[in-house]
Amino acid sequence: MNKEINYEEIVKRIAEMKKGKNFDLSTEEDLAIAIMNLISLEEHFFFTGAKTEKPEYYDLLIEVRTIRTKLLSKMIDKTEGETWCISKHLLAASMRLFEVGTKLQSDNKKDEAKETFEEAYKMFNMFFALRLKIVHICPAENPEDKNKPMTMKDIMSKLVDCCDEKQK
Repeated sequence: MNKEINYEEIVKRIAEMKKGKNFDLSTEEDLAIAIMNLISLEEHFFFTGAKTEKPEYYDLLIEVRTIRTKLLSKMIDKTEGETWCISKHLLAASMRLFEVGTKLQSDNKKDEAKETFEEAYKMFNMFFALRLKIVHICPAENPEDKNKPMTMKDIMSKLVDCCDEKQK
């Protein structure tokens, strides 16, 4: 997983993922966002239970957690190190940063919002780097930069090109 991969291998792997019938990245993104919202629901049920001292909120938390666990298991194996928990926390951090960025944006703090949105997207991309097992890859798009590592943003930009209708 952490071995160096040459440029041609990366391009081939990404192309296979894009046209593969068993892999739909837009559905994967929707599922990841659903999981993010389920994590937020778990948090809200916890805090509501604590604030109201009504244990039924903790019961709802467990129901939501069961669904979140089931859905996350469709995306992440529970076998490799702590990738399961890392993935869950990356999605939770992405969701929270997104919410903070939205609040900053509505308070007209656009520069802070932009920075926070970028951090949220970075967490989201880290999740997909783990999900797709593309944690350590190199070269960038430019042939002169073949020894320069691609960022996760570069990777996701190649994978998620929803506007490229030629691929469909």
